[in-house]
Amino acid sequence: MSVEEGLDLVRKHMSTVRTASHYDKVYKDECMFSFDTPFSPGGLYINLNTFQGFGEEYVALDHERTQNALYLHEKWHKVPLVGEAQEKLTTKPDRLAIGGDGGFQVDAEKFEVEKTSALVVMPSKRTFALPCPELPEVVLQAINAIQAHDSATLQEQVHVWEEERPVSAYAMELVQLPATKTVPMDPNEWKCEESGVRENLWLNLSTGHIGSGRQHFDGSGGNGAALRHFEDTGKLYPLVVKLGTITPTGADVFSYAPDEECMVEDPKLAAHLAHWGIDMAKMEKTEKTMTELQIDLNMKFEFDRITESGAVLKPLSGPGYVGLKNLGNSCYMNSLLQVLWTLPVLNERYRAQAHRIFASAPNDPSSDFPTQMTKLGVGLVDGCTGHPPSHDLGQDVVDDGGDDKVDQDKCSVRPQFFKTLVGRNHAEFATMNQQDAGEYFRHVLKVMDVAEQGAVDRLQLSGQLPTSSDFKFQLQTRTECQESGHVSYKTEVENMLALKIPLEAATNMDEVEDYKERELKRQKLKEAPGDGEAEVVATCPSAAKDDKEEKIVPKVPFNSCLEQFAADELLTGYYSTALKAHTDRALKRTRFATFPKFLMVQMNRYYHDEMWNPKKMEVLVDAPDELDLEQLRGHGAQPDERLMPEDVDVQHDAPAGHPVPDASLVAALVSMGFSENACKRAVLQNNNGGVEACTEWILNHMDDPDLNEPLPEERSTQRAAEPLQESIQMLSSMGFDAQSAKAALLSTDNNVERAADWLISRMDNLEAAVAEVLQREGRAEGHVAPEGSAGLSNAVDDGPGRYTLVGFISHIGANTACGHYVCHIRKDGRWVLFNDEKVALSESPPRDMGYMYMYRRADVQ
Repeated sequence: MSVEEGLDLVRKHMSTVRTASHYDKVYKDECMFSFDTPFSPGGLYINLNTFQGFGEEYVALDHERTQNALYLHEKWHKVPLVGEAQEKLTTKPDRLAIGGDGGFQVDAEKFEVEKTSALVVMPSKRTFALPCPELPEVVLQAINAIQAHDSATLQEQVHVWEEERPVSAYAMELVQLPATKTVPMDPNEWKCEESGVRENLWLNLSTGHIGSGRQHFDGSGGNGAALRHFEDTGKLYPLVVKLGTITPTGADVFSYAPDEECMVEDPKLAAHLAHWGIDMAKMEKTEKTMTELQIDLNMKFEFDRITESGAVLKPLSGPGYVGLKNLGNSCYMNSLLQVLWTLPVLNERYRAQAHRIFASAPNDPSSDFPTQMTKLGVGLVDGCTGHPPSHDLGQDVVDDGGDDKVDQDKCSVRPQFFKTLVGRNHAEFATMNQQDAGEYFRHVLKVMDVAEQGAVDRLQLSGQLPTSSDFKFQLQTRTECQESGHVSYKTEVENMLALKIPLEAATNMDEVEDYKERELKRQKLKEAPGDGEAEVVATCPSAAKDDKEEKIVPKVPFNSCLEQFAADELLTGYYSTALKAHTDRALKRTRFATFPKFLMVQMNRYYHDEMWNPKKMEVLVDAPDELDLEQLRGHGAQPDERLMPEDVDVQHDAPAGHPVPDASLVAALVSMGFSENACKRAVLQNNNGGVEACTEWILNHMDDPDLNEPLPEERSTQRAAEPLQESIQMLSSMGFDAQSAKAALLSTDNNVERAADWLISRMDNLEAAVAEVLQREGRAEGHVAPEGSAGLSNAVDDGPGRYTLVGFISHIGANTACGHYVCHIRKDGRWVLFNDEKVALSESPPRDMGYMYMYRRADVQ
């Protein structure tokens, strides 16, 4: 084909070309269906009409789907720096600063990117190398606009690292000891008063002491002298500032106080620094801030040796051993997704049907859950990372620390599309903050339920249970009124078994108490002068002043947690319909009505103290490899039992069929700070029984979108305005039928966003909820579920209550809003550690420190 014939072909299709405006999203850094990028061997093809990128394997499919023919082909590769650029990286800094001439080049890339661009006409793949002035002006403008436009991924990450730091409660009235010394302004004169090191130094704002920071979990950081000084001075002076981060506009301030233990703001920082002779207005930054270090840790941290108890672990790569890059505090998502993708049903419904799902994707594949879930599965399970493998697939990687070490870009994928899609419009998961993996697990299942309800044909789910049913099980609650002898049964659907940890059941409490006593005496020894020191040593010779002893924490048997779950609970203030009165003599017992294919167990290590500060319980619970729960199966009402009378109201003026929450119980809960509507819901859910049970219910349902909304029967008697057809259509596009959409809108004053939350939060029993609303509003029109999905949302599977441990998620940190998540998964008979993009063979999986454990039922392959 001649050049002119090729140009004629371009002119034929140029009417389909659009120029990207400021408001358009341009997906130019990753394929919609795979993890191919411009750095992949085949490069990336960007559709000049939709601005969506596709790898070489999928560009033909996109052409078939859209009939668009013109694509911008971007192909990039990295070239090591040479000459002056390389010398600049290796030259010893002559100025104590980060960046700039003569400073530390800590963030500089060690390569440059060579880019080649071309216009490609599909399906013939006729190519025009760029620049090409002969191309029509409209095409050139479209190409220039794409190349100049920020990528959609970059737009999503605006203000990613805007960190909210609380003002320290100790800052405004901070005690500062007399300034008997002056801290030098010259950073070259700073050093740790204990060890003499000159990096990562923290100044105690109360005492003037300069100490090294704490050691990070990877071994870097410091020796912990600043923290030891805080402890040695009776924990009275908690605020420290990182010296190398002081600028005229602020600095990193940390609080060691047990009720804070985080980065904080000090509104009087300038005055507090001036007390020690530091003029904040004249300071320049010489070290990375904690935010910058956090970005390094999450985004760029090269860490080829992951250790367990000091052991060097062998890295793994290839299909099934693909890591997930940290997108900034996304380890909670990464750990959960690695565990979920061991489910056979995900492989069958998504990955195995990749071509069908991609071919039937909507106009915007980035907003389609089946597409992005499938893309993730193909990347993780098949090892399609967008890069040629640097080692044989499925083989262990030999890492000698040299030039042949694991290239994490080739052994991991970046799940940005998935994170953005699943977190969209969620108050927490749409942010870049650390989140609770347990809450995210429930959220992912809800999103998946909605997506599968709207994609029955695409996923070939007609007559099948939704994927979430693999985790769903029924809990049966039996409540017995001991005064009347009557019993009642209630069944609820759950997808995670939350177990409390009874510390009183610890098997080593004597050792723990002895350790605490030694620690207390060691502390006194540090504070005791002269003769007092000798007296302390005499009372406890083993508590030498400088002894270092591994911390001893309680060990609670896993069976003790199960026993507490199964134990009878005494309810106070329980309303017995048999007595038509309240009683303090009622027993509640919980059993399994069904056992799911996969049982997710959550250990309640996290709690709130009296001041509602999040805390973590330091305790070891060794989860077993094999779990038999058959003895905890419930069998429902027995022939010799007398059941509670039904439909008897708590108050005589209550509408028939609608029990009224006990006013005194509601008032007691409200006094604790909960909303009245939340308290009413909790009281009704617990049959008017017990402040403790109701409080626990509220805490477990804090994320329910309707928690603080009025109860259905308390809604205004005025009929809501008829939902707009446009609103119904918007909800229908999410996969809900028109009747469900109408009921949701009626229940939320026609607010589309609230209606979507209403639908998602009721997936376990949507049909019943819809029928109730339509009947109440006088608009019942015979609700019909989508074809092929009737009754599936509330269905559960059942089988033997015997399980094998598949994997577990662990959390490192003081509470679930900070710290780090990793997971261990049993693959091919061996345990594997997944730590974001790092994957390695585990030698000693810490099963006693897990937060969430996933068990597979005995009859599931």
